[in-house]
Amino acid sequence: MRMSSTGLFLTASLIWGSTWLAITYQLATVSPQVSVAYRFALASLLLFAYCRVTRKSLRFPLREHAMLAAFGATLFGLNYIGVYWAERYVASGLVAVVFSMIVFTNPIGAKIAFRDALPARLLVAATLGVSGVALLFLPELDAARHGGSAALGVALAFGATVIATAGNLIAVRNARAGMPTFPVTAWGMAYGALTAALVTILSGAQWTFEATAVYVWSLVYLAVFGSVVAFGAYLTLLKRVGAGPASFVGVATPVLALVLSTLFEGYRWTWISVLGVVLAIAGNWLGLRASPTPARD
Repeated sequence: MRMSSTGLFLTASLIWGSTWLAITYQLATVSPQVSVAYRFALASLLLFAYCRVTRKSLRFPLREHAMLAAFGATLFGLNYIGVYWAERYVASGLVAVVFSMIVFTNPIGAKIAFRDALPARLLVAATLGVSGVALLFLPELDAARHGGSAALGVALAFGATVIATAGNLIAVRNARAGMPTFPVTAWGMAYGALTAALVTILSGAQWTFEATAVYVWSLVYLAVFGSVVAFGAYLTLLKRVGAGPASFVGVATPVLALVLSTLFEGYRWTWISVLGVVLAIAGNWLGLRASPTPARD
């Protein structure tokens, strides 16, 4: 990935802004953990093929495979199972709101794990960004206050956010150890698919497949663009600027998701949602200004 950090940020944000909607097409009849296994199995095969064609080495010492397995299980396996399950109980927009909390959990986690700096500007930016995203989905947040399935969906989404943070921190560790992004991601997605398969077996879920155009094309989109391309951009960005600033992708994606909802689902804007966009953009701008000097790939 030779594009600028801004280009990487926009690539990941634009794609993931659409995947929240694409995931809903995976939830009709196939169990979430099964769909996650399909998605990352396909994505890992594509990345293994890419690495072979471009002659990127896929060999890692056996001891590093423990870290690759942990990376895959958290960032691609358990994280996405939580997200898929959450979207069964609440609207995808509300899941996006909760997941935007990663702008807090990532830099705090990096502070604890690596003793990275935690600039006050970054925390202010995170507060602005999450507040903006919350205003965008205020009706869904209000529904969650009344408990029931909405509360369960929020709990699943927050659990997925914490697990994703662990995956991000392992990604930072791998990058600082000099491990190449795409071979690491190929193995990580393979381990993520295996994790989802193991959860499927342990939970007793059925291995089914929905042979419809909507399911198949959304699966392909999620594997190729939502996984290979977006994660390639995001993990390269994380390697350059660190876990804190890179996590602001989680603030940008809900805004872009609403733009798509306006175009395809008739979303109606209010002055509160406009204010939410302004705060989210301000948080992104401030958060990215707080990033360190980009490192070379």
